[in-house]
Amino acid sequence: MSGGARAPLGIGLVGCGGFAEFVLDAAVGLPGLRLAAVADPSAERAARLGERHGVPALASLEELLERDDVEAVLIATPPATHAAMAVAALRAGRHVFCEKPLATTTEDAARVAAEARRAGRVLVVDHVLRYNPLLRAVQRLTERGLLAPARRFLFENDASDQDLGPDHWFWDPAHSGGIFVEHGVHFFDAARALLGSDPVSVRATAVRRPDGPVDMVSADVVHPGGVLASHLHSFTHAHRAERQLMRLDHGFAETRISGWIPVRAEISAWTDEEGAREWERLPQLVDDLLAVEGFLPHGEEWITVRVERDAGSSARARGRGEERSVPHRVHAVLDLGGEPRKPYVYARSVRAALTDLVRAVREGVVPQADAVSGLTAVAVAEAATVAADTGVAQPVPHPLIEETSV
Repeated sequence: MSGGARAPLGIGLVGCGGFAEFVLDAAVGLPGLRLAAVADPSAERAARLGERHGVPALASLEELLERDDVEAVLIATPPATHAAMAVAALRAGRHVFCEKPLATTTEDAARVAAEARRAGRVLVVDHVLRYNPLLRAVQRLTERGLLAPARRFLFENDASDQDLGPDHWFWDPAHSGGIFVEHGVHFFDAARALLGSDPVSVRATAVRRPDGPVDMVSADVVHPGGVLASHLHSFTHAHRAERQLMRLDHGFAETRISGWIPVRAEISAWTDEEGAREWERLPQLVDDLLAVEGFLPHGEEWITVRVERDAGSSARARGRGEERSVPHRVHAVLDLGGEPRKPYVYARSVRAALTDLVRAVREGVVPQADAVSGLTAVAVAEAATVAADTGVAQPVPHPLIEETSV
Protein backbone atom coordinates (compact mmCIF):
# COMPACT_ATOMS: atom_id res chain seq x y z
CA MET A 1 0.00 0.00 0.00
CA SER A 2 1.51 3.35 -1.01
CA GLY A 3 2.72 5.94 1.47
CA GLY A 4 3.20 3.37 4.22
CA ALA A 5 -0.54 3.35 5.04
CA ARG A 6 -1.68 0.39 7.05
CA ALA A 7 -4.57 -1.84 6.10
CA PRO A 8 -7.58 -1.60 8.43
CA LEU A 9 -7.67 -3.97 11.37
CA GLY A 10 -9.93 -6.89 10.43
CA ILE A 11 -12.39 -7.74 13.19
CA GLY A 12 -14.78 -10.66 13.53
CA LEU A 13 -17.87 -10.47 15.69
CA VAL A 14 -19.25 -13.37 17.72
CA GLY A 15 -22.79 -13.08 19.03
CA CYS A 16 -25.32 -11.57 16.63
CA GLY A 17 -28.00 -10.35 19.02
CA GLY A 18 -29.45 -6.88 19.39
CA PHE A 19 -26.41 -5.43 21.14
CA ALA A 20 -24.14 -6.66 18.36
CA GLU A 21 -26.28 -4.75 15.84
CA PHE A 22 -25.88 -1.61 17.97
CA VAL A 23 -22.09 -2.00 18.18
CA LEU A 24 -21.67 -2.61 14.46
CA ASP A 25 -23.86 0.38 13.60
CA ALA A 26 -21.67 2.49 15.89
CA ALA A 27 -18.52 1.18 14.18
CA VAL A 28 -19.56 1.75 10.57
CA GLY A 29 -16.91 3.75 8.72
CA LEU A 30 -14.52 3.85 11.67
CA PRO A 31 -11.04 4.59 10.28
CA GLY A 32 -8.61 1.74 10.74
CA LEU A 33 -11.25 -0.93 11.38
CA ARG A 34 -12.93 -3.33 8.96
CA LEU A 35 -15.60 -5.91 9.75
CA ALA A 36 -14.43 -9.24 8.30
CA ALA A 37 -17.16 -11.69 9.39
CA VAL A 38 -19.86 -12.40 11.97
CA ALA A 39 -20.68 -15.62 13.81
CA ASP A 40 -23.56 -17.00 15.85
CA PRO A 41 -24.98 -20.50 16.50
CA SER A 42 -28.26 -19.17 15.13
CA ALA A 43 -27.82 -19.29 11.37
CA GLU A 44 -30.76 -16.93 10.94
CA ARG A 45 -29.29 -14.24 13.20
CA ALA A 46 -25.83 -14.58 11.70
CA ALA A 47 -27.16 -14.42 8.13
CA ARG A 48 -29.29 -11.36 8.87
CA LEU A 49 -26.41 -9.39 10.40
CA GLY A 50 -23.90 -10.61 7.84
CA GLU A 51 -26.14 -9.59 4.95
CA ARG A 52 -26.77 -6.21 6.53
CA HIS A 53 -23.03 -5.47 6.65
CA GLY A 54 -21.97 -7.40 3.56
CA VAL A 55 -19.72 -9.94 5.30
CA PRO A 56 -19.67 -13.75 5.65
CA ALA A 57 -21.95 -15.29 8.30
CA LEU A 58 -20.38 -18.14 10.26
CA ALA A 59 -21.57 -20.54 12.94
CA SER A 60 -18.97 -20.24 15.69
CA LEU A 61 -15.96 -18.50 17.18
CA GLU A 62 -13.85 -21.41 15.97
CA GLU A 63 -14.80 -20.63 12.38
CA LEU A 64 -13.92 -16.97 12.91
CA LEU A 65 -10.49 -17.93 14.22
CA GLU A 66 -9.81 -19.99 11.10
CA ARG A 67 -9.92 -16.84 8.95
CA ASP A 68 -6.67 -15.03 8.22
CA ASP A 69 -8.50 -11.73 7.79
CA VAL A 70 -9.74 -11.77 11.41
CA GLU A 71 -7.04 -10.01 13.46
CA ALA A 72 -9.33 -9.12 16.36
CA VAL A 73 -12.48 -10.60 17.86
CA LEU A 74 -15.46 -8.61 19.15
CA ILE A 75 -17.30 -10.63 21.82
CA ALA A 76 -20.98 -9.71 22.14
CA THR A 77 -22.35 -12.87 23.76
CA PRO A 78 -23.92 -13.36 27.25
CA PRO A 79 -21.56 -12.71 30.21
CA ALA A 80 -20.90 -16.33 31.24
CA THR A 81 -19.29 -17.01 27.83
CA HIS A 82 -16.91 -14.04 27.77
CA ALA A 83 -13.88 -15.51 29.54
CA ALA A 84 -13.62 -18.74 27.54
CA MET A 85 -14.10 -16.93 24.24
CA ALA A 86 -11.56 -14.23 25.12
CA VAL A 87 -8.96 -16.83 26.13
CA ALA A 88 -9.55 -18.81 22.92
CA ALA A 89 -9.15 -15.69 20.78
CA LEU A 90 -6.01 -14.54 22.61
CA ARG A 91 -4.43 -17.99 22.34
CA ALA A 92 -5.12 -17.86 18.63
CA GLY A 93 -3.12 -14.63 18.46
CA ARG A 94 -6.08 -12.28 18.10
CA HIS A 95 -6.74 -8.98 19.83
CA VAL A 96 -10.03 -8.79 21.76
CA PHE A 97 -12.82 -6.27 22.26
CA CYS A 98 -15.08 -7.73 24.95
CA GLU A 99 -18.48 -6.56 26.07
CA LYS A 100 -18.60 -6.14 29.85
CA PRO A 101 -18.14 -7.90 32.17
CA LEU A 102 -14.79 -9.39 31.22
CA ALA A 103 -15.88 -12.53 33.11
CA THR A 104 -18.38 -13.54 35.77
CA THR A 105 -15.72 -14.53 38.35
CA THR A 106 -12.44 -13.00 39.45
CA GLU A 107 -10.64 -16.26 38.73
CA ASP A 108 -11.81 -16.28 35.12
CA ALA A 109 -11.12 -12.56 34.66
CA ALA A 110 -7.57 -13.09 35.98
CA ARG A 111 -7.13 -15.94 33.53
CA VAL A 112 -8.12 -13.66 30.64
CA ALA A 113 -5.83 -10.85 31.82
CA ALA A 114 -2.93 -13.27 32.21
CA GLU A 115 -3.54 -14.66 28.74
CA ALA A 116 -3.58 -11.16 27.22
CA ARG A 117 -0.25 -10.45 28.87
CA ARG A 118 1.26 -13.76 27.79
CA ALA A 119 0.05 -13.40 24.20
CA GLY A 120 1.13 -9.79 23.93
CA ARG A 121 -2.27 -8.87 22.50
CA VAL A 122 -4.53 -5.89 23.16
CA LEU A 123 -7.72 -6.43 25.12
CA VAL A 124 -10.32 -3.68 25.52
CA VAL A 125 -13.40 -4.07 27.74
CA ASP A 126 -16.48 -2.12 26.68
CA HIS A 127 -16.60 0.07 29.80
CA VAL A 128 -18.25 2.92 27.91
CA LEU A 129 -18.07 5.42 30.78
CA ARG A 130 -14.29 5.53 30.27
CA TYR A 131 -15.04 7.13 26.89
CA ASN A 132 -17.77 9.56 27.96
CA PRO A 133 -16.75 13.22 27.45
CA LEU A 134 -18.25 14.36 30.77
CA LEU A 135 -16.23 11.91 32.87
CA ARG A 136 -13.15 12.78 30.83
CA ALA A 137 -13.83 16.48 31.55
CA VAL A 138 -14.01 15.85 35.30
CA GLN A 139 -10.63 14.12 35.11
CA ARG A 140 -9.17 17.09 33.22
CA LEU A 141 -10.63 19.63 35.67
CA THR A 142 -9.01 17.66 38.46
CA GLU A 143 -5.67 17.64 36.63
CA ARG A 144 -5.99 21.42 36.16
CA GLY A 145 -6.58 21.86 39.90
CA LEU A 146 -10.03 23.41 39.50
CA LEU A 147 -11.46 20.34 41.23
CA ALA A 148 -9.71 18.72 44.17
CA PRO A 149 -9.37 14.92 43.98
CA ALA A 150 -12.74 13.43 44.94
CA ARG A 151 -13.04 12.30 48.55
CA ARG A 152 -16.46 10.65 48.03
CA PHE A 153 -18.15 8.92 45.09
CA LEU A 154 -21.85 8.05 44.92
CA PHE A 155 -23.84 6.35 42.19
CA GLU A 156 -27.57 5.64 42.47
CA ASN A 157 -29.21 3.69 39.66
CA ASP A 158 -32.99 3.25 39.53
CA ALA A 159 -32.99 1.07 36.43
CA SER A 160 -35.79 -0.54 34.46
CA ASP A 161 -36.90 -4.15 34.70
CA GLN A 162 -39.68 -3.58 32.16
CA ASP A 163 -38.09 -5.89 29.58
CA LEU A 164 -36.62 -8.34 32.10
CA GLY A 165 -39.23 -11.08 32.40
CA PRO A 166 -38.95 -13.72 35.15
CA ASP A 167 -37.16 -16.14 32.81
CA HIS A 168 -34.65 -13.63 31.48
CA TRP A 169 -30.99 -14.70 31.83
CA PHE A 170 -30.25 -11.42 33.64
CA TRP A 171 -31.78 -12.83 36.86
CA ASP A 172 -29.72 -16.04 36.77
CA PRO A 173 -26.29 -15.54 38.40
CA ALA A 174 -24.99 -18.60 36.53
CA HIS A 175 -25.44 -16.66 33.30
CA SER A 176 -25.07 -13.01 34.34
CA GLY A 177 -22.97 -13.21 37.48
CA GLY A 178 -25.64 -11.21 39.31
CA ILE A 179 -26.35 -7.48 39.33
CA PHE A 180 -22.98 -6.41 40.71
CA VAL A 181 -21.15 -8.35 37.99
CA GLU A 182 -23.46 -7.86 35.02
CA HIS A 183 -24.16 -4.16 35.56
CA GLY A 184 -22.16 -2.84 38.50
CA VAL A 185 -18.80 -3.32 36.78
CA HIS A 186 -19.41 -0.16 34.70
CA PHE A 187 -19.56 1.95 37.84
CA PHE A 188 -16.89 0.18 39.88
CA ASP A 189 -14.62 0.94 36.93
CA ALA A 190 -15.83 4.55 36.64
CA ALA A 191 -15.12 5.09 40.35
CA ARG A 192 -11.64 3.65 39.93
CA ALA A 193 -10.97 6.00 36.98
CA LEU A 194 -12.34 9.13 38.67
CA LEU A 195 -10.81 8.44 42.09
CA GLY A 196 -7.50 7.35 40.60
CA SER A 197 -7.04 4.43 42.96
CA ASP A 198 -7.73 0.73 43.33
CA PRO A 199 -10.42 -0.25 45.86
CA VAL A 200 -9.40 -1.86 49.14
CA SER A 201 -12.51 -3.48 50.62
CA VAL A 202 -16.28 -3.65 50.23
CA ARG A 203 -19.43 -4.11 52.31
CA ALA A 204 -22.69 -4.87 50.55
CA THR A 205 -26.40 -5.61 50.88
CA ALA A 206 -28.79 -7.43 48.55
CA VAL A 207 -32.60 -7.22 48.62
CA ARG A 208 -34.72 -9.97 47.13
CA ARG A 209 -38.27 -9.71 45.82
CA PRO A 210 -40.80 -11.81 47.75
CA ASP A 211 -40.51 -15.26 46.14
CA GLY A 212 -38.34 -13.77 43.41
CA PRO A 213 -34.79 -12.78 42.44
CA VAL A 214 -32.45 -10.20 43.95
CA ASP A 215 -33.40 -6.92 42.26
CA MET A 216 -31.70 -4.32 44.47
CA VAL A 217 -28.09 -4.22 45.69
CA SER A 218 -25.87 -1.68 47.37
CA ALA A 219 -22.14 -1.62 48.06
CA ASP A 220 -19.81 0.64 50.02
CA VAL A 221 -16.32 0.39 48.57
CA VAL A 222 -13.35 1.83 50.47
CA HIS A 223 -10.52 3.36 48.45
CA PRO A 224 -7.13 4.45 49.85
CA GLY A 225 -6.96 7.68 51.82
CA GLY A 226 -10.36 7.30 53.43
CA VAL A 227 -12.26 7.71 50.15
CA LEU A 228 -15.65 5.99 50.11
CA ALA A 229 -17.53 4.98 46.96
CA SER A 230 -21.20 4.00 47.39
CA HIS A 231 -23.10 2.16 44.67
CA LEU A 232 -26.82 1.29 44.51
CA HIS A 233 -28.51 -0.59 41.68
CA SER A 234 -32.26 -1.19 41.65
CA PHE A 235 -33.92 -2.96 38.73
CA THR A 236 -37.46 -2.07 39.74
CA HIS A 237 -38.73 0.70 37.45
CA ALA A 238 -40.61 1.33 34.23
CA HIS A 239 -38.51 2.73 31.40
CA ARG A 240 -40.02 6.18 31.74
CA ALA A 241 -39.27 6.28 35.48
CA GLU A 242 -35.56 5.38 35.23
CA ARG A 243 -33.11 7.77 36.87
CA GLN A 244 -29.42 7.73 37.68
CA LEU A 245 -27.16 10.11 39.56
CA MET A 246 -23.39 10.12 39.97
CA ARG A 247 -22.10 12.49 42.63
CA LEU A 248 -18.50 13.37 43.48
CA ASP A 249 -17.57 15.31 46.61
CA HIS A 250 -14.41 17.36 46.06
CA GLY A 251 -14.52 19.12 49.42
CA PHE A 252 -15.05 22.72 48.33
CA ALA A 253 -16.78 21.53 45.15
CA GLU A 254 -19.40 19.00 44.08
CA THR A 255 -20.03 17.34 40.70
CA ARG A 256 -23.41 15.84 39.79
CA ILE A 257 -23.67 13.79 36.60
CA SER A 258 -27.06 12.47 35.52
CA GLY A 259 -27.90 9.37 33.49
CA TRP A 260 -26.07 6.06 33.22
CA ILE A 261 -25.15 7.28 29.75
CA PRO A 262 -24.32 10.77 31.02
CA VAL A 263 -25.28 13.81 28.96
CA ARG A 264 -25.20 16.57 31.60
CA ALA A 265 -22.94 17.49 34.49
CA GLU A 266 -23.43 20.27 37.02
CA ILE A 267 -20.58 21.50 39.19
CA SER A 268 -20.85 23.83 42.17
CA ALA A 269 -17.66 25.11 43.74
CA TRP A 270 -16.27 27.68 46.16
CA THR A 271 -13.07 29.32 44.94
CA ASP A 272 -10.73 32.32 45.17
CA GLU A 273 -10.28 35.06 42.57
CA GLU A 274 -7.63 33.20 40.57
CA GLY A 275 -9.84 30.10 40.47
CA ALA A 276 -12.88 32.16 39.48
CA ARG A 277 -11.02 33.53 36.45
CA GLU A 278 -9.95 30.02 35.45
CA TRP A 279 -13.53 28.76 35.70
CA GLU A 280 -14.75 31.68 33.56
CA ARG A 281 -12.36 30.65 30.74
CA LEU A 282 -13.83 27.14 30.44
CA PRO A 283 -16.61 27.91 27.88
CA GLN A 284 -13.84 28.86 25.42
CA LEU A 285 -12.22 25.44 25.98
CA VAL A 286 -15.28 23.27 25.36
CA ASP A 287 -13.69 21.32 22.49
CA ASP A 288 -10.51 20.50 24.43
CA LEU A 289 -12.26 19.78 27.71
CA LEU A 290 -14.75 17.33 26.17
CA ALA A 291 -12.38 15.75 23.65
CA VAL A 292 -12.28 11.94 23.46
CA GLU A 293 -10.42 10.30 20.59
CA GLY A 294 -12.92 8.59 18.29
CA PHE A 295 -15.89 10.53 19.72
CA LEU A 296 -17.11 12.91 17.03
CA PRO A 297 -18.95 15.90 18.55
CA HIS A 298 -22.32 16.74 17.01
CA GLY A 299 -21.95 20.50 17.54
CA GLU A 300 -24.57 21.01 20.25
CA GLU A 301 -22.24 20.48 23.21
CA TRP A 302 -21.86 23.49 25.47
CA ILE A 303 -20.42 24.73 28.75
CA THR A 304 -21.75 27.61 30.83
CA VAL A 305 -20.10 29.09 33.91
CA ARG A 306 -21.61 31.57 36.34
CA VAL A 307 -19.50 33.08 39.12
CA GLU A 308 -21.09 34.84 42.10
CA ARG A 309 -18.31 36.93 43.52
CA ASP A 310 -18.27 37.50 47.29
CA ALA A 311 -21.16 35.09 47.76
CA GLY A 312 -19.53 34.15 51.05
CA SER A 313 -17.11 35.55 53.58
CA SER A 314 -13.43 35.91 52.68
CA ALA A 315 -12.53 34.45 56.08
CA ARG A 316 -10.70 31.14 55.77
CA ALA A 317 -12.99 28.12 55.72
CA ARG A 318 -11.90 24.67 56.85
CA GLY A 319 -13.13 21.14 56.19
CA ARG A 320 -11.39 17.81 56.86
CA GLY A 321 -8.16 19.64 57.60
CA GLU A 322 -8.17 21.72 54.40
CA GLU A 323 -8.26 25.47 54.98
CA ARG A 324 -8.81 28.06 52.24
CA SER A 325 -10.18 31.52 51.53
CA VAL A 326 -12.94 30.86 48.98
CA PRO A 327 -15.44 33.73 48.86
CA HIS A 328 -16.67 33.16 45.28
CA ARG A 329 -19.29 30.59 44.27
CA VAL A 330 -19.15 28.89 40.87
CA HIS A 331 -21.94 27.11 39.04
CA ALA A 332 -20.87 25.29 35.86
CA VAL A 333 -22.93 23.16 33.47
CA LEU A 334 -21.42 20.80 30.90
CA ASP A 335 -24.02 19.50 28.45
CA LEU A 336 -23.71 17.06 25.54
CA GLY A 337 -27.00 18.09 23.94
CA GLY A 338 -29.61 16.98 26.45
CA GLU A 339 -31.63 13.77 26.78
CA PRO A 340 -32.38 13.46 23.02
CA ARG A 341 -28.63 13.01 22.47
CA LYS A 342 -28.29 10.03 24.81
CA PRO A 343 -28.40 7.37 22.01
CA TYR A 344 -25.80 9.38 20.09
CA VAL A 345 -23.52 9.65 23.13
CA TYR A 346 -23.86 5.91 23.83
CA ALA A 347 -23.02 4.95 20.25
CA ARG A 348 -20.11 7.39 20.05
CA SER A 349 -18.71 6.12 23.35
CA VAL A 350 -18.67 2.58 21.96
CA ARG A 351 -17.06 3.90 18.79
CA ALA A 352 -14.40 5.65 20.89
CA ALA A 353 -13.70 2.37 22.72
CA LEU A 354 -13.19 0.63 19.37
CA THR A 355 -10.95 3.50 18.28
CA ASP A 356 -8.93 2.87 21.43
CA LEU A 357 -8.54 -0.78 20.38
CA VAL A 358 -7.18 0.22 16.97
CA ARG A 359 -4.85 2.83 18.46
CA ALA A 360 -3.49 0.40 21.07
CA VAL A 361 -2.85 -2.25 18.41
CA ARG A 362 -1.18 0.13 15.96
CA GLU A 363 0.83 2.21 18.44
CA GLY A 364 1.61 -0.40 21.08
CA VAL A 365 0.04 1.63 23.91
CA VAL A 366 -2.18 0.55 26.80
CA PRO A 367 -5.90 1.22 26.14
CA GLN A 368 -8.06 3.16 28.59
CA ALA A 369 -10.27 0.17 29.46
CA ASP A 370 -7.65 -2.57 29.42
CA ALA A 371 -7.57 -6.10 30.84
CA VAL A 372 -6.59 -4.81 34.28
CA SER A 373 -9.59 -2.46 34.29
CA GLY A 374 -11.87 -5.37 33.42
CA LEU A 375 -10.29 -7.62 36.03
CA THR A 376 -10.43 -5.01 38.79
CA ALA A 377 -14.10 -4.29 38.14
CA VAL A 378 -14.98 -7.99 38.28
CA ALA A 379 -12.90 -8.43 41.46
CA VAL A 380 -14.84 -5.66 43.22
CA ALA A 381 -18.15 -7.00 41.88
CA GLU A 382 -17.46 -10.53 43.11
CA ALA A 383 -16.26 -9.27 46.49
CA ALA A 384 -19.48 -7.24 46.77
CA THR A 385 -21.56 -10.31 45.89
CA VAL A 386 -19.83 -12.37 48.59
CA ALA A 387 -20.16 -9.52 51.11
CA ALA A 388 -23.90 -9.29 50.42
CA ASP A 389 -24.31 -13.07 50.76
CA THR A 390 -22.32 -13.36 54.00
CA GLY A 391 -22.83 -10.00 55.68
CA VAL A 392 -19.05 -9.76 56.11
CA ALA A 393 -16.81 -7.08 54.55
CA GLN A 394 -14.53 -8.50 51.87
CA PRO A 395 -11.06 -7.42 50.74
CA VAL A 396 -10.42 -6.77 47.05
CA PRO A 397 -7.59 -9.10 45.92
CA HIS A 398 -4.98 -6.69 44.55
CA PRO A 399 -2.01 -9.09 44.46
CA LEU A 400 -3.89 -11.04 41.78
CA ILE A 401 -4.44 -7.84 39.80
CA GLU A 402 -0.78 -6.79 40.09
CA GLU A 403 0.43 -10.15 38.86
CA THR A 404 -1.58 -9.82 35.65
CA SER A 405 -1.00 -6.11 35.07
CA VAL A 406 0.09 -5.19 31.55
